[in-house]
This record gives sequence, C-alpha cells and structure tokens, in this order.
Amino acid sequence: MTLATPPRTMLATCEGVEVGYGSGAARVVALAGVDLSVPANDHVALLGRSGSGKTTLLHVLGGLIVPGEGRVLWKGAPLSSLDAAARGAARAGGIGYVFQGSNLLPNLSVWENVAFADLVARERDGKVRRDLGPDPLLQLVGLPHKADALPAELSGGEAQRVAIARALVQHPDLLLCDEPTGHLDSDTGERVLDLIEALRAELSFALVIATHDADVAARAPRTIELADGRIVEELGG
Repeated sequence: MTLATPPRTMLATCEGVEVGYGSGAARVVALAGVDLSVPANDHVALLGRSGSGKTTLLHVLGGLIVPGEGRVLWKGAPLSSLDAAARGAARAGGIGYVFQGSNLLPNLSVWENVAFADLVARERDGKVRRDLGPDPLLQLVGLPHKADALPAELSGGEAQRVAIARALVQHPDLLLCDEPTGHLDSDTGERVLDLIEALRAELSFALVIATHDADVAARAPRTIELADGRIVEELGG
C-alpha cells in the first residue's frame, strides 16, 4: 500500500493578477493574468529580462503592491484587499524581503540595522519570538566581527549578508529575494546564494528569487520564466 504524500501548506497565491502603470496610450502592463502558488518550503526562481515583471511579482507576493485586477492570498486569507497597515502586519508575520542592493540604513551599524528590523517586526505583530535576534543571526551569516561596522565599511557581499540577516530576523515562512547577486562579482554571488540556500535548509522557509541569470535560476528546483508581464514557461515543481 502506498501512502499519499500530504499536501504542503500554501503560503502565497496569485490569482489572475494584473498590475499596470499610467493610463491611456501611456499605460504599461507590468503583470497580466498571472496565476502562481508558493507552498511551504518551496524554492522557486523567477527568471526574465529586465522589465519582464519579476520585481513587480515579488512586490505583489509580499503585499508591497496591490494589483489592479485579481487577488493575492497569504496562507489562504486575502492579502491584496487589506489596507497598507494590515499588509505590513502580514509581512511582519511571515514574509522577509532582500532587495536588489542591500538597502541598509547608512547611519546605523550592522548590529543596529538588524536590531531595528527586529524591533519593527515585534511592534507590528506583537508576537514573542524565539531567540533568533541580531547576535545569533550575524553569527549565522558569518559576520559577528562586523557588528559595529557601518554599511559603508562593508564589501558588497558582506552588505548583502547583513541584508539577509535583517530579512530573517522576523523568522519568515517566505523569503523574497530580488536579484540578490545583481551587484556582486560571480564568486561573491555564488557564496551569497550558497548562504541563502544553507539558511533555507536550516530554518525551513520557502524561497523565491527573481533573477535575469539562467545559472542562478538553475539552482532552484522550480523555475518560472516571465516575459512582458506574463508567465511563459514553468519547469520543475
């Protein structure tokens, strides 16, 4: 007798999502009729050229952008219909974001950048979190010795590792990464991707990476290719 594999918890779902900018003849459609589901512990790459809709789709999944058409669900509950404050609370309750470039606060130390993200997340959802704050996270990303450094004193790879620690401080179920290696040389980019994947294995979060690089996308067991705001191919999964 073969036992059926239990279904995985669905985290983020897009149904018929459309996002456009401008109006009339100047209107640009960033996403058109996108359907996408991301279950728990998934690892998916969004692959496409600049302007294909990858970043917009990440923003939609994370509740940073509200689609003009369609809907977005987070753990089965409506996300796109919530106001900005409620969407922020939903993100604090399980969605981490690593932007293209580290986007660290320049006047705060490495430790303070991570601690500030922790404080914001706690204030938004009011939860008591397990002990995975700035110090253990900096240890996990290999930068405890840089805790007092300012962002300007870091290399590109170090800054991106701090950004990863900052995103993980809220213990996300889903980590969204927008071109996390886009500003790095190939060797440093490989080390950053190795780190993200090792942390995913250790902390058990789903991972969605947007990239224009087919080699980066090939590391994910599931690849979704976008062009002109539409999903044109899906492999794996």
